[in-house]
Amino acid sequence: TSTENEVSTELSDLSPEIQCSSSQCDELETVELVRGDETFRITYKVYENELELPSIMKLIQKDLSEPYSIYTYRYFIHNWPKLCYLALYENKCVGCIVCKLDIHRQMIKRGYIAMLAVDKDYRKLKIGTTLVQKAIRVMIANQADEVVLETEITNQPALKLYENLGFVRDKRLFHYCLLYTSPSPRDRQKS
Repeated sequence: TSTENEVSTELSDLSPEIQCSSSQCDELETVELVRGDETFRITYKVYENELELPSIMKLIQKDLSEPYSIYTYRYFIHNWPKLCYLALYENKCVGCIVCKLDIHRQMIKRGYIAMLAVDKDYRKLKIGTTLVQKAIRVMIANQADEVVLETEITNQPALKLYENLGFVRDKRLFHYCLLYTSPSPRDRQKS
């Protein structure tokens, strides 16, 4: 059983660079990133259609420990397509984030980061940070009150990324795994 941490933040506690106007929530942006003597031209874009789903699934299945069914991806991406961003290098998906935004306990509008993955060959370029910032900007533009996520406690790079963005560890979920039997977004296979 993997042990998970729930990480959350009040939106007012986020790093200042996340706070933005709606004009910063662009759906397409290309930037040049430098790592050592290499330059990468990364394009960030919002999910457009089902043809992008296989590359999102391939990246997430390779980098995350939890197996998701196609129904889980479709649940998030079809219901909240503007909260799914891709990072592309030479038209190859090298990073993605999948999120949702809905009412929690009939009281607050809660953003949820369901999946974040960056290809190991493209890490240390701030692609993960940028994807999270873009998704949160859209959540802010849509009046989110808070944003939450879960990550494995052993995933120190992810914990550091989220803490650098202003997230705090909220609670530890000791038995965070469910049977992988239905198309629910929370289904997880026991490890």
